[in-house]
Amino acid sequence: MRNVWLHRRVIIIPIPWSYVKSWNCTGCGLCCNQYNVVLGFNEWVNIVRTYGVGVTEPGISTFYLRMKGDGTCVFLYKLLDKWLCGLQHMKPRACKLWPFKIHDKPKFGSPNEASYTYGEKKFFVYVDPSCIGIQWGTPAQEFTYKTVPELIEIALGLREKQCYSTADLSNFYPYSVELVRRKWQWLI
Repeated sequence: MRNVWLHRRVIIIPIPWSYVKSWNCTGCGLCCNQYNVVLGFNEWVNIVRTYGVGVTEPGISTFYLRMKGDGTCVFLYKLLDKWLCGLQHMKPRACKLWPFKIHDKPKFGSPNEASYTYGEKKFFVYVDPSCIGIQWGTPAQEFTYKTVPELIEIALGLREKQCYSTADLSNFYPYSVELVRRKWQWLI
C-alpha cells in the first residue's frame, strides 16, 4: 500500500483493480466514516423528498450527505453485528462504487494494471486499499467478469441495481428498512 503524507494526514493512493482477487462488502461501516459523499442533483432531490433537507449539506457546487458529530454518515446504523446503510433502497452512486474508482484516463498511474475494457471502451479501475473487504491476488473470474463490469455500468449510469458490488443483505433488509423508517419518521 502506498501512502503519501500531506500536512500530517495520510492519503491512501488507490491501487489498480488487477491486484484484487475478489471483493465483498463486510458491513464494517468503514466506508461511511470520514468520507464526504457527493450527491448528484437527482439523488439529492430524492433524498430530500424522502428524509428532508436536514440530512444533506450544501457545498460550493454540489450537495453532500450530512455527517454526524463522530464523522459517520447520518444513515449509518448497526443491526446485529453489521453496519448498514439506511439508504440501501436509494443509495447514492458514490456509495455504490466505493471502494472503487472508475476513470476514463489513468488518474492514479499504473495504466496497464488499471486498464479494463468494457465494450469497446477502455476504463481505468482503481480500488481504495483501506477497504477490509478486499482479497489481494490474481483476479477471480467472478470479480473480473461480473463485479468490475457491474461497477463500470453503475459509474456510467447504465445500471442502478447492485448484485456483485454490495453486501448480501437478504437477511437484514426487511428489518433495516423498518428501522430507518422509524428513525427518520420525525423528519417526514
